[in-house]
Order: sequence, then C-alpha cells, then structure tokens
Amino acid sequence: MAAVLILLGPPGAGKGTQARMLEEDFGLIQLSTGDMLRAAVASGSAAGTQARAVMAAGGLVSDEIVLAILAERMAQPDVANGIILDGFPRTSAQAAALDALLADAGLRVTAAISLEVDDAAMVARVSGRYTCACGEGYHDEFKRPAVLGVCDKCGGSDFKRRADDNAETVGERLKAYHAQTAPLIAYYEGKGVLERIDAMGEIADIRGGLGAIVAGVSA
Repeated sequence: MAAVLILLGPPGAGKGTQARMLEEDFGLIQLSTGDMLRAAVASGSAAGTQARAVMAAGGLVSDEIVLAILAERMAQPDVANGIILDGFPRTSAQAAALDALLADAGLRVTAAISLEVDDAAMVARVSGRYTCACGEGYHDEFKRPAVLGVCDKCGGSDFKRRADDNAETVGERLKAYHAQTAPLIAYYEGKGVLERIDAMGEIADIRGGLGAIVAGVSA
C-alpha cells in the first residue's frame, strides 16, 4: 500500500527540508495544499473550476473542494509510491474527512509525524535568521559569515531579515501552532499512527529518525 504521511510541526521546525529528503529517500511526493490548488485552477479540472469560481467571488475554498482537488492529484501516476501532506489537514474535522477519502481509495494515513521542538530554542533559532541577496542563509549565533557583514558565498553585503522573524512574532506563531495542532495530535494518537521525533537536533540525525519511521510503517 502506498504510504500517506503527514508532517506536523511549527514554522521553522524543518518540515520542508525533511519532506524533500523523504522524497529523495523513498520516492514520495510532497503535496502542498497551495500548490495543488493553483495547479488545479490552472488545469481547468472539475475541482479546479469550482475553486476558481469561489476565489473569483472572494470566498474561501471549502474543505470539500480541497479534498476533491487532493483526490484528483492522488489519481496521477507520479504518486504511486506515496505522498507527504503539507498544510492539510489542519483540524480534526479535516482529518476525519481525509480518512474517508483515503478509505475510498483503499488507503489510510500510515504515519502522522510530529516534529517536536523546544519553544525557547525555536524562538532563538528563527529570530536570529538573515539572508544574503544571493540566497545564502546566516544566523546571529549558529552561522555567522567568516567576515562580519560580508557573505561567504558571493562577497556581497546586502543582508535582509524577514519582518516576522523576531522573537515576539515567532513566540505568537508557536502559541497558535500548539493551540491549533493539539487536537490533531490527539486525533492521530487515538488512531495509533502518531510518531514523535526530536526536531532540535542535527538535520542528518532527524533525517535518519524520520527514515526509520517511514521504513517501519511502509514495511
């Protein structure tokens, strides 16, 4: 049976990085709700046409339309090995609807993996980030350029910080994440498919831990 993975974790926990590695290691496809929505609208599919009409009227795309778009996407051959869901579900009601959709296709969520973080450390990690205009990333504490104010990669000095990468905003995002995600944690724990992994370690170690989980549930 094809794997269906859900990655849970706050902004900055490394979900995107780890999802790309899982794609490489297991031939899975990461499905982002936003990307699927844009592709469906552009393709003119049945669900995409519905979504276009709702968006044109200034409305919010319903869960039913999102699920229809997901069903269309899962019918495509490139997802035969399995998928990683990014950004959906966000509520217990969406999780239950997803279970029903998967059951119709003879599938189920094989693992919901919670990337566990230390909130104080996450504030320090995210609020210290800045980027050179060339794309190279740095951090006030963990990754400084060899020469202060000069990019190691391009030699430039045009550095920028995201406006929302500050301690107060990051702290509020973490609070909101925990409040919104706690019901999902309980939902998947009740289903017996919740896995937890320490996301504060080295990227390679997290990759290995995730790989072991995925290999175990896919066996």
